Amino acid sequence: MTKILKKKRKKRTKNYYFTKVHENAIVEYTKTDDNKIRTRLYVDFIQPAFHEMVEKITYTYKFTTLPNIDPLKEECKIWLTTILDKYDPNKGSKAFSYFSVVTKHWFIHKLKKNSARTKKEISYEELIYESAHRDLVTDDDTYIDLREQQEFWQSLLFEIDRWDSMDLKENEKRVVEAVKVLLNSADQIEIFNKKAVYLYLRELTGLNTKQVVNNLNKLRSKYRIFKTKWDRGAYEKR
Repeated sequence: MTKILKKKRKKRTKNYYFTKVHENAIVEYTKTDDNKIRTRLYVDFIQPAFHEMVEKITYTYKFTTLPNIDPLKEECKIWLTTILDKYDPNKGSKAFSYFSVVTKHWFIHKLKKNSARTKKEISYEELIYESAHRDLVTDDDTYIDLREQQEFWQSLLFEIDRWDSMDLKENEKRVVEAVKVLLNSADQIEIFNKKAVYLYLRELTGLNTKQVVNNLNKLRSKYRIFKTKWDRGAYEKR
């Protein structure tokens, strides 16, 4: 009885909607400038795969609790179409892993924005606007903290871009590219916990957890140098 249940559970986890055929269609899409070919690939393969992927991700990760979830799903599918050209198969990650991660990332961002709206929190953009148009005198260091936080993540991304030009091994390059995807929006990084980061890095790189950890450890020394300079106020973008 236990064996039968295990087999059934395994069968349900198979991915039937985003297969090698769909992977190849996306790769072909990114390599051609022919609009007719792109349209055919999108309509026949990519659009149906994106539709199923968004449906399954919203259900699996409980994003269905978001208000107006149906319009949001359609918005996400359109957004995925606009970033098709950003996918680079030469960077090591499979299309399914790449677009799954960015889709989850997109909905997490929407979830966070909705939560902030519900709690009537002042957004970072509003703080910038207010400080530019009136004197913001307060004992609260929230604005300063937010500003420093944003500058830190922007500087870290700039530093990681430098690492690309260094003599990195293939798996190190994969991890660097994956980290850049996760750090692409500084206002979202706080939502990730350690387990989630490892999960996303694993999906984006195609590496197992041990390989991800080993390569992160190799890059950690570079991060420590950056962090030390940052803490001392000695970091400069050159």
